[in-house]
Amino acid sequence: MTTVPKQTRATIMPCLRYRDAPAAIEWLCNTLGFEARLVVRNEDDSVAHAQLTYGNGMIMLGSVVDSDYGRLLKEPAEIGTFVTQTSYLVVNDADQVHERAVQAGAPILLALQDEEYGGRGFTCRDPEGHVWSIGTYDPWADSERMR
Repeated sequence: MTTVPKQTRATIMPCLRYRDAPAAIEWLCNTLGFEARLVVRNEDDSVAHAQLTYGNGMIMLGSVVDSDYGRLLKEPAEIGTFVTQTSYLVVNDADQVHERAVQAGAPILLALQDEEYGGRGFTCRDPEGHVWSIGTYDPWADSERMR
């Protein structure tokens, strides 16, 4: 499940677009452990705006649309599955999340392993090709220990 939230709010939130946003929300919640905080649907059942939380973090997402903002973004499938950034999700049990990802059919890009910088993690793609790194390394907590 999610880690204990810090006493602050996240002030940076990745924004993602999905061709099938309702299915992406279900996958992100069931596989990675996000919780749907807000989902605003359009009349055609596409997603105008969604907020998913994990610990004290949040991502925002919506359906792919032809709009000024939408034209700024390309989906991984449109650019040969390349991405220019990934999201890192701090979890309590990377093995458990890895097992759910494998069961959900997620392509595992970097195998589950103990990291030389601490923690344990892996990297996978979601059903629409966005890349997620998941692990127990917590840069906030680990930097506190290094001081």
